[in-house]
Amino acid sequence: MHISRVDLNLLVVLDTIYTEGGITKAAEKLHLTQPAISHALARLRDLFNDPLFERQGHRMVPTPLTKRLIDPLRGSLQSIGSLLNDTQSFEPAVARKRFVIGLRDFMESTVMSPLMRALAMEAPEVEVSSVRANRRSLESELAAGTLDLAVDVLLPLSDAVKFKRISVDGMAVVVRKGHPAIDGSVDLDTYLAQRHILVTSRRQGPGFEDIELRRMGVQRQVALRCQFYFAACRTVSETDLVLTMPESYAHMANRQFGNQVLAFPAPHSSMDAYMYWHASTDNDAANRWLRNVLMRCCVR
Repeated sequence: MHISRVDLNLLVVLDTIYTEGGITKAAEKLHLTQPAISHALARLRDLFNDPLFERQGHRMVPTPLTKRLIDPLRGSLQSIGSLLNDTQSFEPAVARKRFVIGLRDFMESTVMSPLMRALAMEAPEVEVSSVRANRRSLESELAAGTLDLAVDVLLPLSDAVKFKRISVDGMAVVVRKGHPAIDGSVDLDTYLAQRHILVTSRRQGPGFEDIELRRMGVQRQVALRCQFYFAACRTVSETDLVLTMPESYAHMANRQFGNQVLAFPAPHSSMDAYMYWHASTDNDAANRWLRNVLMRCCVR
């Protein structure tokens, strides 16, 4: 196969179908019509003399050939992207660009305000989309460029993803004013005797605080698992349940509820947040600028 036969846009389509798992989502991601994606897939099948994807239910499952192709394909696309990026500059004051950042619940609440204030001063035409990134697909989304940056806890990702610690935080205990067992401070025995709220996007498994407690040889009773800290803080304000959450966010989130924000009753590891970006964008002027701005907004 000669390189002159290959349309680079087709390879982008192949990568996007693989990442998104279907033609419909790939079309949405690339802002193309479904017939255009289907036509591109037909050309790819002819080019490689292979089905490349086979439909199983609602998903397009990659063939063995596609699985072998995808990593070197992504590497090639990233190299081309890096080559183009190295020849370009980024002028934030006049740039019209949209960045997509994957943020967890508490990071969105603490980062968005200072970030948008900074952008208003430095890059008034730049837009930001904050999305909830799935940890299982985080690396593939960074590789595909559907995420520019992500902020999360320390994750086991490959060397293709670069990261940097941007904040260090502790844990705080949140209870309502007038709690029957806790007022002003809490010791470990009293903490463990309560019923607790765990904020997590997972349906099962321990939270950060549970892992810390297990290291001490103790455990707590979780009465409620919920997805967002706002809902948890409101529930705390109207019940005797106890919430453990990042300390800096706890003070911010509980002002409107009047809850007590207390020190965690035992030594514990810090709740560090890390910024992630793909190695292919390491020298990209726009991505590097955004990383620097985000660092200024988050470091503490």
